[in-house]
Amino acid sequence: MSLKSVTKPETNVAVLEIGIDADKFNSAVTAVYNRKKNDITVPGFRKGKAPRHLIEQMYGEGIFYEDALNQLIPEAFEEALKESALTIVASPEYELKSVSKTEGVVIEAKVVTKPEVNVKEYKGIEITRKVEPVTDEDIDAEIKRTQERNSRTTDVEGRAAQMGDTVNIDYEGLKDNIPFDGGKDTGFDLKLGSGQFIPGFEEKIVGHNIGEEFDIDVTFPEDYHAKELAGAPVIFKIKLNAIKETVLPELDDEFAKDVSEFDTFDEYKASVKAKLEEKATKAADNAVDEQIINSLIDRLEADIPEAMFVQETENFVRDYDNNLRMQGLKLSDYLKFTNSTLDDVRARLRPQAERQVKTRLALEKIAEVENIQVSEKELEEEYASLAKAYNLEVEKVKELVTAENLTADKKVQKAVAFVKDNAVIKED
Repeated sequence: MSLKSVTKPETNVAVLEIGIDADKFNSAVTAVYNRKKNDITVPGFRKGKAPRHLIEQMYGEGIFYEDALNQLIPEAFEEALKESALTIVASPEYELKSVSKTEGVVIEAKVVTKPEVNVKEYKGIEITRKVEPVTDEDIDAEIKRTQERNSRTTDVEGRAAQMGDTVNIDYEGLKDNIPFDGGKDTGFDLKLGSGQFIPGFEEKIVGHNIGEEFDIDVTFPEDYHAKELAGAPVIFKIKLNAIKETVLPELDDEFAKDVSEFDTFDEYKASVKAKLEEKATKAADNAVDEQIINSLIDRLEADIPEAMFVQETENFVRDYDNNLRMQGLKLSDYLKFTNSTLDDVRARLRPQAERQVKTRLALEKIAEVENIQVSEKELEEEYASLAKAYNLEVEKVKELVTAENLTADKKVQKAVAFVKDNAVIKED
């Protein structure tokens, strides 16, 4: 097998002419014959006993060619690609130019190649870093959320429903005195003030007592998803079965002991402030990274082939599908529930894919220009980190992730750090 020639008919496209010698081709054809002869029927012969030349006479000389070529072409392409020193970004398109028992095989592989890239003035990028201060209101709000998560509900007696209560109701909706689809339920728990129902519904339950039956007049919003109800005035017949109120725990030392490792409320509150400050610092650092990536994309000069965007979009779609499956939902079901198509998902994920491609190209170029290297020690540390993260043996991770790919990823990480170290970061 040999690389006969490389031509570049257009930007980011190359055509490799690849030869497979006659001996190798005939050996592959013979192997296919030996593998398939037992399944071929020739009159006058038992299965597996018909001579090859008779089979070829009966079914055509090329009966075994396709399987032989399918076996040979991938290996021939990989060898030719290595010899060409091209970096491709999409699967090749093959064209069979000639095939002969005496002359061998000639194929053409059309490939999309990685584009030439330039990143302008990536040193000294000016970035603003702002750590948002943590206010007393922020601390109180975080404690309030914890307090609400640790609340309990109790039955209410002797008073009417009020905002914040959870009421159990039976209801039926009527438009022009006719019940409408989806407008009826029994024993439904509704937290008043949650906004779960259309505007005005929850407010009009306030003030009613357990056992009461009453009507609510409301109007559906003009943009309501059911067109037959959009903007329509309706009546809901309500029966109030029960009222429960949410009881919040006292914000004291006992609360602190229940929700944290601290013995006093003051210590707990101080820890909440520290965590919020740490979160604000991380958010500021993430914003710096985001600004750096935006700046690199703005400085990127490259004629990026469409195939790169398409392939990365498909990668995002596969990841999205996997995430849905982890939640117990198939992508096909999601599309049905949301009344959308796979192309809708692709269109939504495409901007992220484009950003990813541009970011990767810019950082790879910087790693190349700055001669960023990854030592064997760093590579082993990265394998160990991945093994720990996924609870796998290091050798198993090495089977799943090649050293070449992991090295490339590590160079990209180090390129980000390089740009950040050389940026002009102003504290706001």
